[in-house]
Amino acid sequence: MGSIAVTGSASGIGAQVCRMLESEGHSIIGIDQKTDGKFTRIAADLSSKVGRQSAIDETQRLCDGQLDGIICCAGVGVTAPSASLIVGVNFFGVTELVDGLAPLLVESENASVVVIGSVAATHQQKETADLAQAMFDFDEQQANRLAEASGSTHLAYAASKFAVTAWARKLSVSIASKGIRVNVVAPGAVETPLHQASKDDPRFGEAVKNFVAPIGRNGQPEEIANAVSFLVSDKASFISGSVLFVDGGMDAMMRAKQF
Repeated sequence: MGSIAVTGSASGIGAQVCRMLESEGHSIIGIDQKTDGKFTRIAADLSSKVGRQSAIDETQRLCDGQLDGIICCAGVGVTAPSASLIVGVNFFGVTELVDGLAPLLVESENASVVVIGSVAATHQQKETADLAQAMFDFDEQQANRLAEASGSTHLAYAASKFAVTAWARKLSVSIASKGIRVNVVAPGAVETPLHQASKDDPRFGEAVKNFVAPIGRNGQPEEIANAVSFLVSDKASFISGSVLFVDGGMDAMMRAKQF
């Protein structure tokens, strides 16, 4: 088993992904804001260009020139202090990192990129079209301006997850000839510190608590990690460009005719 870079490795879904992949024999290069926890070997702020480049440089140094996978779990939610922070981490913190590390995947026999998206943001919303387009254009300054002008972390979150999902699907086509698969896991509500912060928020916490998936409960981080583990394995060797919902039926409940 080779090396896999995992962002957001200190807690929540990212930490569980690290734990599971390590148990399967992979060497983990964890990336987070601080070197907290067992798996985080690189401290980098993915909301900034400097932080992203630092993460790329350090990963290149630690992996001896080859990676088998990149798993992008780092993300911020609607309780973030600013809408531009959401855009910076959730979109540019993924796209720049993957672009910078993708050359390290070429020599792998089963190279895989997995991006953590969201069940809440897999379709374009009219009110975020301009913001999403700025991200598609990789114009971070314009995206930040539009995100802040929206005055809504909810809109910024939805746009960032939609944009990164669409980007990953397009990347899967352009990079397939190099033997690299790209997929998205779209979780529903999962019991993580990020989700707990939403439940604790006095502005919308009750709505979050009351929005329950058809299966009748929230997910657990290990259930998302199971999906990631499958997608990076040989068992998923013919799967690329897919969005795998791990949401207890929430997407089917909201968009049964959209698939």
